[in-house]
Formats: sequence, structure tokens, C-alpha cells
Amino acid sequence: MAIHRLNHAVLYVRDVARTVDFYRSVLGFRVKAELPGGRGAFMQAPDSTNDHDIAFFGIGEGAGDSQAGRATVGMYHLAWEVQTLDELEELATKLANAGALVGASDHGTTKSLYAHDPDGLEFEVVWLIPAHLLDDAAIAQGAARILPLDLAKEKARYGGDTRGGLGISVPLGISV
Repeated sequence: MAIHRLNHAVLYVRDVARTVDFYRSVLGFRVKAELPGGRGAFMQAPDSTNDHDIAFFGIGEGAGDSQAGRATVGMYHLAWEVQTLDELEELATKLANAGALVGASDHGTTKSLYAHDPDGLEFEVVWLIPAHLLDDAAIAQGAARILPLDLAKEKARYGGDTRGGLGISVPLGISV
């Protein structure tokens, strides 16, 4: 028996309502359940089949910033996968408009946006080159260095509506 996938993450935040509003309005998540008095919320990503993908528990406005990676051990970021480069571009605009976008990188085989939520917790939104389009150049570039993301160039190369992750994160030939 092996682990199949990550089912959900739980984060501590200062203000649950503010965090829920961000994840709903910017990333399109839906509230699946809430704890009384604004103490917590469970949210589902737009195309997810999970009961919930992320939960937030409020600890108050007086909570300090996370020191993970600076002064303490802890998580660096979560990564959310999108299906197409068009969706990645749409999220780049939404994240920029929300003042949350902090970076955009070309990792060769993956194309990534980096952003901070209202508490400064970092997350990534990523599109993966599908297996049938992977070539030696993308693999070599990913192994050599991280480049700035040029979404227009990537859309011209792969198409804005090409389904990412096929044969990589999305198994082929699975039937039930």
C-alpha cells in the first residue's frame, strides 16, 4: 500500500474570513464547511473532487509572521496545478491585481507563478508540460536553471488550451 496523493492541507491564519475571501475571489475556491464564530473554514479547489483541499484555522490578528525558512523549520509553499496555460495566465492577472503575485518562473518542464496569501504564506500555481510534448530541451533547461516565465512564448509553443500534466500528474489509461 502506498500514498496516492495529498488530500488536503491545514493552515493557521490570522483572520479566517479575510483568507476565505482571498481564496474564493482570486483562486476560485468554494467554502465546503465553516466552524462557528469564524474559527475555521474548509475549502475546495474549483476542479477538485476532494471533500476539501485546504482548511484554515484562525488564531487572531496578534499572531506573528511565519518564520519558516528564516528562523524555524516549516513548510515553504503549497503548489496548485492548473489545466491550461490560459488558466495560468488568467490567474497571473488575478494575483497581480490582488497584489499577491511575487514571481513567475520557467522550470523547463513546469511553468509556475508564486504568490502570497493575506498572511504572507506562499503558494505556487503550476502548469506541467504533458508527457507527449516533453522534449530534451525542456528537460535540459529544467535541470540547468530556472528562467523567468514568458507566458506568451509558452502559449505559442504549447497552445493556451493544451491540457497540462497528462501522463505526468494525470494518469493515462486509468479506468474504474
